[in-house]
Amino acid sequence: MDISQFDATILGHRTPDPLQFAFAGKSSAHAGRGGRPLTTPEAQIARMDQLLASEPIPGRARCLYVHIPFCRVRCTFCSFFQYAASPDWIHGYLQGLWQELENKARQPWVQAAPFDAVYVGGGTPTDMSAGQIQELGQRIRRLFPLSADCEMTLEGRLNGFNDDKFDASLHGGFNRFSFGVQSFDSQVRRAAKRLDLRDAVMSRLQQLAAADAAPIIIDLLFGLPFQDEACWQRDIADFLASGAHGVDLYQLIEMQGTPMARLIEQGKQPPPAMTPMKARMYAYGAQTLEAAGLTRLSVSHWARDARERSRYNALAKTSADVLPLGAGAGGNINGVALMQHRDLPAYRESFTRTPWPIAMMMEPAPQAARDGLLKAAFDRGILDGNLWTRAGEPELFQTLSPLLKAWAERGLLELRADSAELTLAGRFWSVNMAQGALTALAGRTGAPSSLMQQHKEATHAAH
Repeated sequence: MDISQFDATILGHRTPDPLQFAFAGKSSAHAGRGGRPLTTPEAQIARMDQLLASEPIPGRARCLYVHIPFCRVRCTFCSFFQYAASPDWIHGYLQGLWQELENKARQPWVQAAPFDAVYVGGGTPTDMSAGQIQELGQRIRRLFPLSADCEMTLEGRLNGFNDDKFDASLHGGFNRFSFGVQSFDSQVRRAAKRLDLRDAVMSRLQQLAAADAAPIIIDLLFGLPFQDEACWQRDIADFLASGAHGVDLYQLIEMQGTPMARLIEQGKQPPPAMTPMKARMYAYGAQTLEAAGLTRLSVSHWARDARERSRYNALAKTSADVLPLGAGAGGNINGVALMQHRDLPAYRESFTRTPWPIAMMMEPAPQAARDGLLKAAFDRGILDGNLWTRAGEPELFQTLSPLLKAWAERGLLELRADSAELTLAGRFWSVNMAQGALTALAGRTGAPSSLMQQHKEATHAAH
């Protein structure tokens, strides 16, 4: 690999402070590259029929993603809001979702091997009624083959998630809960249009964690308007005091067209943090969590105990097959990426013509399996050449070695004979580095984002 053709967007800058200044900014929410799109509905349906009649790729992890596209309130930073939650709309939507679950569960590809993780996301799945949540969980468990230790996550808000919904979720088979807290600070929460203030969030989180019925996980965003470094330090302290079992730390990625962007343009909110401040916030969070005894499972996720595995996130962001279910869901089958209709009328109408509500589909990128190994490695923060050799890529570490040496010189990783570990700075910039590695291997100075990357960026902003 000749790295002289690459500029600082791939190599990073030589700087005494790589944490804050190695790159100009985060390149995207997730690394990825695209394959060949299938542009006609007929081609998409024919390919889907073929995929669902095929055999799974041996040894490849499998997940289910179910999308519930309703929220009572649109958060100011969200670029993925679809529909306001109402009992009638949710009821009507679930009738179509039940049909899709039945259609897909009958297919040979689906029944051929167990699924390792299930994630019900949105939107705000906890806006469903207690009975609907329980029924969804029970239908999934009845229709789909799940592994004995399958992680089954329900995402949502703490607001409105009462004891009846918690009990119904457990009876439905959910064994992990992920809540988008974003910040505990009341001023930050008001500005972001979150529904509860700090004391209510903290009280409910402590109740759920103390019940000890399942891992309780929260997301925290850093870089929000009104969230200075002192506020972020209180957010980390509040998480530690809450008793919750795990936390994701995500930096705010500013999306055009969001309410937050308009409020900032109108002078009604201060701008979010610049990248150097977000880098310092990440470093404080990571170092404080690890000093408190939490285990880092990825560059963005920490666990308090062994029950929290973050299995879906680790698999779906990297190399697993993900069967999508519901309007706006995205996934991939045997490496073929697909997204389903976001528009509810289009989603419902599609069932009059075909069992598959596909909006877009893309064939695998060249070297998709290798790309999955790379993305998984950067997400963990460890690039293991021996693991890559066992996975069928014996030359990958050596091929990347010139780039790895350049990153080591820039303070982004520690390089060993057959492995490399990202430094704290490298973990902050892991997405840029993963995208840089994919681009370098492709022999281009830039790489198109994939269909699934676009979906993940949107859902990351929504969460």
